[in-house]
Amino acid sequence: MAGMYRAYIRHNNSRTLFNNNGKGIKYTMKVTRYGKLKQALILMTVFTVLLAACAGQPQKKPETPAPQAPKQAVAGNEPDISVFMHETGEKKTMKMEEYIAGVVAAEMKNDWPVEALAAQAIIARTFTVEAIDTKGGVPERGTQASTDIKEFQAYDAKAVNDNVKKAVEMTRGMVATYQGKPIKAWFHASAGGITATAKEGLNYRDAEPPYIHSVQSPDDLAPADIKNWTASFTKDEVLAALKKMGVKANDISSMEIGQKGPSGRTVSLTVNKSTPVSGPELRMALDSTKLKSMLLDGIEVSEDNVIFTGTGYGHGVGMSQWGAHKMAKENKKPEDIITYYFKGITVEKRWQ
Repeated sequence: MAGMYRAYIRHNNSRTLFNNNGKGIKYTMKVTRYGKLKQALILMTVFTVLLAACAGQPQKKPETPAPQAPKQAVAGNEPDISVFMHETGEKKTMKMEEYIAGVVAAEMKNDWPVEALAAQAIIARTFTVEAIDTKGGVPERGTQASTDIKEFQAYDAKAVNDNVKKAVEMTRGMVATYQGKPIKAWFHASAGGITATAKEGLNYRDAEPPYIHSVQSPDDLAPADIKNWTASFTKDEVLAALKKMGVKANDISSMEIGQKGPSGRTVSLTVNKSTPVSGPELRMALDSTKLKSMLLDGIEVSEDNVIFTGTGYGHGVGMSQWGAHKMAKENKKPEDIITYYFKGITVEKRWQ
């Protein structure tokens, strides 16, 4: 109770003690020859009574600040994006999510399970953000994106339906990152049962990204002509492809599977028993829609043709679309699909 009584006023033989509220208790004391001793005893008694009285009075508690809601991470606003429309040659500005919907509709069948489409939306959004962050999008066009699949991603606004819209909306702003940076969001049609590393599937020249790994992929719902296919090219077509790659050859007497990567894909082939050729580069130089993958079963050289047999469709790196289709059928969430195909990543929300 220190400081409760702060002053007293003396008037003749009467004294009044005042507390902090201005209230006083008056007492009278006669000063005798015992003087100071008696005065001290009386004062001690008075203060004892006062302290006992104060102990019974309710004390005003300090106000406790109202509890505050925990701070939430605030995402940014949806960005606008400049897109080169290669069909018309114009440059168009649109909202990012509008652009992503057109990409999803072009890159995946719009009647597929919404969770598979949503996984594709995360992939498309991540691809776009990573390309803008690392190289400004499509600098040769002066835009952040392009509808030319050879330059950027496929795009088809006319194929956007309610299924696609729902998939894009449910993943709005979601981007796959590794240590805070958008990943290289590679994908392909079908892994043929197993995905590839970047070096074997894409002949990737930089260090293998830490989030890329080879995993079993549930591609059993893929069509028969993807599960097992045959691609035949004339020798002249193969020679032209080799020339495009800078490989000199006058004829093709033989072509064999050379080195294979961790997933079993052909990394290199040997032409005429002596000349090594990159598998991924030959596939692109020939026709990647015909030579569907480098998950080859065999190569046969006839009098006029070179015939490849294999399984799967695409380079095999990252997310398999047919694998995502199967996982969606099994009620997997879009984030579960993405984190299965890419190791150690985070799916974060970049805007509301």
